[in-house]
Amino acid sequence: MNTSPFKGSRICIPIFRSVRPRASTSNTATEEFVDLMSPLWIKDTMSFTPDRNSLLLDHQGMTVTPSQVDDNNRIEELKDYTRRALMMTSDPTTTLKLIDTIQRLGVGYYLQEEIKKKLEELTQVLPKDDLYTVALNFRLRRHNGLHTNPAEVFQNFVDANGELKKSSSEDIEGLLSLYEASYLGSSGEDVMSHAKEITTRNLNGSVSELSPKLHNKVVESLKLPRHMRMERLEARRYIEEYSNEDDHNPVVLEFAKYDYNMVQSVLRRELVEVTRWWEHLGLSSKLGFVRDRHVECFLWTVGLLPELRFSSSRIELAKTIAILLVIDDIYDTYGSYDDLVLFTEAIQRWDLNATEQLPEYMKICYESLYNTNNEICDKVLREQGLSVQPFLRKTWIDMAEAYMVEAEWVKRERIPTLNEYIENGVTTSGTCMALVHLFFLVSDQLTVENTRYLLDPYPKFFTLAGTILRLWDDLGTVKEEQERGDVLSSIHLLMKEKNIKCEEEGRKEILKLIYGLWNDLNIELVTPDVVLFPITTVALNMSRASQVVYQHNDDSYLSSVENYVQSLFYKPIDI
Repeated sequence: MNTSPFKGSRICIPIFRSVRPRASTSNTATEEFVDLMSPLWIKDTMSFTPDRNSLLLDHQGMTVTPSQVDDNNRIEELKDYTRRALMMTSDPTTTLKLIDTIQRLGVGYYLQEEIKKKLEELTQVLPKDDLYTVALNFRLRRHNGLHTNPAEVFQNFVDANGELKKSSSEDIEGLLSLYEASYLGSSGEDVMSHAKEITTRNLNGSVSELSPKLHNKVVESLKLPRHMRMERLEARRYIEEYSNEDDHNPVVLEFAKYDYNMVQSVLRRELVEVTRWWEHLGLSSKLGFVRDRHVECFLWTVGLLPELRFSSSRIELAKTIAILLVIDDIYDTYGSYDDLVLFTEAIQRWDLNATEQLPEYMKICYESLYNTNNEICDKVLREQGLSVQPFLRKTWIDMAEAYMVEAEWVKRERIPTLNEYIENGVTTSGTCMALVHLFFLVSDQLTVENTRYLLDPYPKFFTLAGTILRLWDDLGTVKEEQERGDVLSSIHLLMKEKNIKCEEEGRKEILKLIYGLWNDLNIELVTPDVVLFPITTVALNMSRASQVVYQHNDDSYLSSVENYVQSLFYKPIDI
């Protein structure tokens, strides 16, 4: 009698999970979009097919008509206006509010140097007794990689007992600004932990007494702080909120709307390229168990790399993750234990000749992995002059070996400890694979010497981001996994180890772990490393994306993904 709690199912799930749709799921309506920023209008469709658990981009029947608009010149005009407005603003509070608005609207990437310059200039002229302005300055400086000491910054707002002064505790706008800033606090910064506790309590206590607009702001922030929001989705949401503010700048708002639609059209083109690559690869047609999930993969790359300039990196990352999902399915459900041993050994050898003893379906997958990896290595060699094959190969070997650890758990009917589960799950989630690939695709100032130093061992924040992803994954999909017969998760392992009977209490404990990990991850913002800062930002974005995608209330994971795909790629903003 099989007493294994796993029931032959998955142990740890990759960065993009295999979640089967509920029986009631139906095809979504075909969506038509208009590409406003291209010489062409491309009419395209996106649909969900329950039989293959897939989000599909259908570009086979694309029709093309001449474009009637070209707004590139208008974007340049609006960008120049916004830049001038930022550089000419002298009042500290007004300047900080404008910087915050620009970044929340999703157009901050155009003005990164100007924003840092203004933040550096403001240090000596801030009103020391204005909690709103001081907290906003702290948050923006830390968000943009500039050092700031919270103990010095906030000393004027606390009394001898470390409590907020009465004048500060009654300032709702100031409390809200401090609440947002507190989520950029790091481990060991007690003043920020205390600020988070006090502001959360005070804001919750006063929310029912606020004006409608301030009420909505506070509720939205309490639901998810700015620091934890996925950039492109937040841009879309904030464009609507900002348009309803009485003092909004209509030109900056117009800039954000045009830019959002322009970026959306670029993302659609990238998605079409990823789709063509996937179809040319032919894995879903050659291997019956492979699902078309490349749209899902691409969505996550937008979360990790929201800036327009990372177009080719998004495409390459989507390819690697699509391959990862196929490998995950092989280890998870399709491969026999003996075949998985052979497959793991072949990946460890990293030689096409190592496939001779593999079954045909594994050969096809192995060749796809091998060739795709080599293409990315060739790209980095051409563009940066670095041979990165040893580093990328190591990530795939590490994952294969971690998958075999899961297979051994199942074979031996062994329940891992929570620490074992998380440590192995960080690897099988694809976190290190994704971050190492992006380290070479987006970082500057790389040399053979500092690359070895930076990646051996991996930076701590790789593990932190991967653990946050692993835990949010479990929180967001445990019900669907249980419906499939998968009963092992970090929630249940924690409940077992701490003797917790109520699952809701177990979920709260997991959330505490996640917020503690965020404090550790924020340490990277306290004294940022110039070379590592680009990939540190990616790790933060990975943590943001995992929280946003998996924190989906009563919707299924796949429904959540579908909604984000529509919002980011298919529904332009009315101007």
